[in-house]
Amino acid sequence: MLDSIRFPAFADLLTSRLSQPLPGQVAQFQMAPLARRQPAMAAVEAKSCREAGVLALFYPDADARPHLLLTRRPEAMNKHAGQIAFPGGRREEHESLEEAALRETEEEVLIPASRIDVMGALSSLYIPPSNFCVHPFVGRIDFTPDLDVRTEEVAEAFGVRPHLLLDPAYRTAEPLTVGGQERMVPFFLLGGHRVWGATAMMLAELAAVLDPLVLERESLI
Repeated sequence: MLDSIRFPAFADLLTSRLSQPLPGQVAQFQMAPLARRQPAMAAVEAKSCREAGVLALFYPDADARPHLLLTRRPEAMNKHAGQIAFPGGRREEHESLEEAALRETEEEVLIPASRIDVMGALSSLYIPPSNFCVHPFVGRIDFTPDLDVRTEEVAEAFGVRPHLLLDPAYRTAEPLTVGGQERMVPFFLLGGHRVWGATAMMLAELAAVLDPLVLERESLI
């Protein structure tokens, strides 16, 4: 159904699903390395962490088909170089987590916060290597953004059809060197890029929100 649904109906469906109980870690862990599948470690509760807000932003293309906006970090960045991510970043002292996600989105992909409608939120998660508690929000805009945008934190922006998140053909796992160690890492293959780590975990929950049946599939590793 998601491969043919038009944007207004998709946005209504997603808003409704986000108002229901979230699948949380059950879904996140589908796309997490084995070492990350520890509920207490992945939870943000009782963590002395830096806080960040990120935004899973949906938009319509010229044919009113929904797309999810993803970005690729520049290779020259000190951290997360070349990785695929949602727009977003660290919360400043004076703002809420949602405000942080909207501000960072405006700074990174030049979409005014005033034009973004926040539909809900996904489950937060803790990222041990960076000591960040990440709080993902889900938003929509009613226009196609400029995908040629390039900023200090964005080397590439591209859109992904949401039904691809549900397709097993776009999920796989391979040995990757992470933190100096080789480990089996699950990832989405989207837009010609490997999408792994925290972004993949959040995408897995988003997929389960869109279609709870994806939770019935076995984990990749």
